[in-house]
Amino acid sequence: MLDLRRLRLLREVKLRGTLAEVAEALNYSPSAVSQQLALLEKEVGVPLLRKSGRRVTLTPQAEILVAHTSTVLEVLEQAEAEVTTSLERPAGLVRLAVFQSAALALLPDALTLVRSEYPEMRLEVTQQEPEAALHATWTRDFDLVIAEQYPGHAAPRHPELDRVDLTTDPIRLGVSKKLVTEHNIKALADTAGLPWVMEPRGTASRHWAEQACRQAGFEPDVQFETADIQAHIRLVESGNAVALLTGLAWVGRPVTVELIDLPGNPRRTVFTAARRASAKSPAILVCRDVLARTAELITSTEE
Repeated sequence: MLDLRRLRLLREVKLRGTLAEVAEALNYSPSAVSQQLALLEKEVGVPLLRKSGRRVTLTPQAEILVAHTSTVLEVLEQAEAEVTTSLERPAGLVRLAVFQSAALALLPDALTLVRSEYPEMRLEVTQQEPEAALHATWTRDFDLVIAEQYPGHAAPRHPELDRVDLTTDPIRLGVSKKLVTEHNIKALADTAGLPWVMEPRGTASRHWAEQACRQAGFEPDVQFETADIQAHIRLVESGNAVALLTGLAWVGRPVTVELIDLPGNPRRTVFTAARRASAKSPAILVCRDVLARTAELITSTEE
């Protein structure tokens, strides 16, 4: 009988690429990871790893083992979910990953509901960009993620993750009242030549914002790059930049800039994703329920 813990280490090598990253993710030392994988090779009787520069790759035999290991882990997670479903009250830990604007808009009320209605549960929340958080949920670093998808820009797909839409969020051009007056800004094209603030390269929001500007006929002059949406708002308020801002950024605070509609009134979709094997566990269902209730309250308030 092969050791499941060692098989999981082998799967982690495939997902992460280096023994050091596996060790960090699982709180092992690199030497312990190496030793366990060496023992697994002895159990199987064939080489499982090949060095490729600083990274390691799997042999064809290791790929076969990893495919079966993923199936075994999914079945065990389903079993765990069924056991917890049999309990009268949802309990236990849920590790939630969320991007900043969703955290600011949704989490305060959602956490209050969980603590009030389900005191046996514990939520641990980590702020992380959606693309990385989806991958980390797939690799079992998180149990649930709040992610986003921009119009015409597909979010990363992982076969073991489901998707439940939570809400949609309007995207508008944010400009200080002073700049609107000085430059007679009525549309996106009128911001050509003005300084912009955008999220870092590689994020869906950055790609979408750049494409929107190019479709309007200009290349944005991005002088400020930050993932901090509150910094975006402050730069726009002060007249030092313009930005594309979403509706969630204004939940719980007054709108202090001019918001100009974009052609087609685009909206991003905010959704949750969990591994299919654990999606029916009571704790995940509770989290999704309170998030949906919170999002519905926000939507009704905006209307």
